[in-house]
Amino acid sequence: MSHQPLAAVCLILAACLSAAAAGQGQLDASESVFTVMAAINAAGYDADIDSPSNNPLRLAIRRELAARKIPCLDELKAFFAEHRQKSPSREYSQYLSFALSTSEPPMFEFRAVMNEVAPDAAALEGLGPLLTRFHREADIATLWKKSQPAIDQVIERYHAPVTLAVRDVNAYLRATGSFSRRRFQIYVDLLGAPNQINIRSYASEYYVVVTPSAEPQVNDIRHAYLHFMIDPLSIRYSEDIDKKKSLIDFAAGAPALDEAYKQDFLLLTSECLIKAVESRLAPAGAGTVTVDQALKEGYILTPYFAEQLPLYEKQETAMRIYLPEMINAIDLRKETRRLDGVTFAAERAVRKAKHAPEAPKAAQSPAEKTIEEAEQVYGKKDYEKAKPLFARALRETDDRTLQARGYFGLARIAVLQNDPELGDKLFRKTLELTPDPFTKSWSLVYLGRLAEIAKETEEALQHYRAALEVQGAAPGARQAAEKALGDYRQKK
Repeated sequence: MSHQPLAAVCLILAACLSAAAAGQGQLDASESVFTVMAAINAAGYDADIDSPSNNPLRLAIRRELAARKIPCLDELKAFFAEHRQKSPSREYSQYLSFALSTSEPPMFEFRAVMNEVAPDAAALEGLGPLLTRFHREADIATLWKKSQPAIDQVIERYHAPVTLAVRDVNAYLRATGSFSRRRFQIYVDLLGAPNQINIRSYASEYYVVVTPSAEPQVNDIRHAYLHFMIDPLSIRYSEDIDKKKSLIDFAAGAPALDEAYKQDFLLLTSECLIKAVESRLAPAGAGTVTVDQALKEGYILTPYFAEQLPLYEKQETAMRIYLPEMINAIDLRKETRRLDGVTFAAERAVRKAKHAPEAPKAAQSPAEKTIEEAEQVYGKKDYEKAKPLFARALRETDDRTLQARGYFGLARIAVLQNDPELGDKLFRKTLELTPDPFTKSWSLVYLGRLAEIAKETEEALQHYRAALEVQGAAPGARQAAEKALGDYRQKK
């Protein structure tokens, strides 16, 4: 197999490989959030305390704290009582904002000057010194360490689907740049009432906090990550978007639409584009429903973007460059005719979270744990550290599916380290084993890319077609294969 220059290999595979890493998105727990939530649980926060969806850790921590003599607890209860909110969700939200706006334990000092602190967090001014005492008197540092196994179990549950969601978004938007000045952070909070997801944006920091639920709240996380990626683009091209602002009058007549969208056309446009992208990432047949529902709720530009995205998919430019072309192509008369015939929904559709507890997960084998660790390190782009971990996993198991994941990891690293011949060999080794659908479909796409670079067109087409035939193929891999085949048909 002949090859083009190594630089070309890395350039052409960049988008594909970025989809295999979630380096921009971190999944963890926060000691600040843990401390604040432990404090309010001890002080009277009982929201959904009897729900079966609670993580057992919440009750365990409450029992531990109830058994301890904590001198500041009466002051903490008084503070909590003075700052009660009208709903449990708003109550949780304000304390979460405080935890995310302050420094790590034990100081809990605001990280910004007061006039820049979020209003709901600023309303809790004075809580910091009280939390400092609570952290010491309740020995929260020890409870935090004892809680790590329970936290790690939930993080493991989220890791694979979140990594897949992030890599699919990156691949679709063709996002290959650095996010060193911006931060996307996902926290799991096991002490909050279940079935909640909260999103916060503070300057260059973007937080998503999820509480316990019967199923991982991955769709919400993907939605938040799309905001992280697309909102800055909307701001960059705000002048272009503002030229289409007359359409906002239609949104004003949508009863189910939040008032913020009726007042801010930039915000509305971002949300419409995000919903359209979600429709393209949705399972077959679900995309049209997503678009129709969005329009009925008042997201008036969602159908337009849904029509334009297939054109975006057929060309090579990344979304960060292509977006103004889509914005400028909005035909105000055409959209007016479309929207004149819309009957908006009276209420927004509400997705109900499942409350039934999951069955316990089987314990991971040593090889599974090693591969999970290797993928986390790979996601941080520490390839020299990830490589021996993938290799170690191969020695730890005879399971052909796990071995395929190990070779798949080594193959990606080989290409990134400018050794396409070794990458080709390792991807083929992956396919010789018993790879899961995700690993198999992406391996075929990568082999197609390598063959394409080597000018071996027929071999590349065979790989892309094979990727589409994989039952349960990764959505991102399927989209990459469909695009490659579509591009070839256009060239003929």
